[in-house]
Amino acid sequence: MQRSSHSEEHFTAGEAVRDVVIGMSDGLTVPFALAAGLSGAISQTHVIVTAGLAEVTAGAIAMGLGGYLAARGDAEHYANERRREEREIATVPDVEALEVEAIFKSYGLSPEESASVVSSLRKRPQDWVDFMMRFELGLERPDPSRAWKSAATISTAYVIGGLIPLSAYFFVEDAHRALLVSAAVTMIALAVFGGVKGRFTGVPVLKSGMQTVLIGGLAAAAAFFIARWIA
Repeated sequence: MQRSSHSEEHFTAGEAVRDVVIGMSDGLTVPFALAAGLSGAISQTHVIVTAGLAEVTAGAIAMGLGGYLAARGDAEHYANERRREEREIATVPDVEALEVEAIFKSYGLSPEESASVVSSLRKRPQDWVDFMMRFELGLERPDPSRAWKSAATISTAYVIGGLIPLSAYFFVEDAHRALLVSAAVTMIALAVFGGVKGRFTGVPVLKSGMQTVLIGGLAAAAAFFIARWIA
C-alpha cells in the first residue's frame, strides 16, 4: 500500500510579523505625514529633514518601548495566571477537575469519556496546569526573550519605514518637488509592504496593498492640508 505524504505548512512567525507590521506601517505613515505637512508650510528641505529624523528617532524609541512593555505585560499576566492555577489545583482539585470535564464536554465528550484523562491529569499537576492554561484560559507560555525581540524588531522596522519618505528630501532641495518624489516613493513602498503583509496574514495581496496605500495617503493628505490651512 502506498503511503500518502502530507506536508502541512503552517505559518509560525506570527509575533515577529506582527511587530514588523506595527513598526513598518507607522514608520511609513507618520514621518511621511509629518514631511507632507511641513512641505505645505515651508520650502526648506533641511528643516523637514531635521524634523523628520527627530521624529523617526523619537518614534522608534517610543514604539520599541511600547512593544517591550506590551510583551513584558503578557509575560507577567501569564505568570500570575499560572500561579493562580497552581494554587487552585492544590487547594480545590475537585473544582478544577469539573472544569476539565466542562472543557471536554464542549468538544462533545461525555463525563465517562473524559474521566480517564482527568484521572491522569490529577497524577501530573504540572501537566494539569499546562492544560488549564491552554484550554481554559487560552494562554501560551511566552518566549522569555520576547520583550527585547519585540522592541528591537518594532524599532528597526520603524526606522527603515521612516527613512523611505524622508529620502527624497535628502536629494531634492525644493520641498514641494521633494514632496512629489516622496509621495511616489512612499506610495510604492506602502503598496509593496501591504502586499507582503497580506501574503503573510492571509489577506488578498491586492486588497492589503490598496488598504495600506489608502491609509497612508489619507494621513499624509490630512497633515498637508492642515499645515497649508494654518500657514
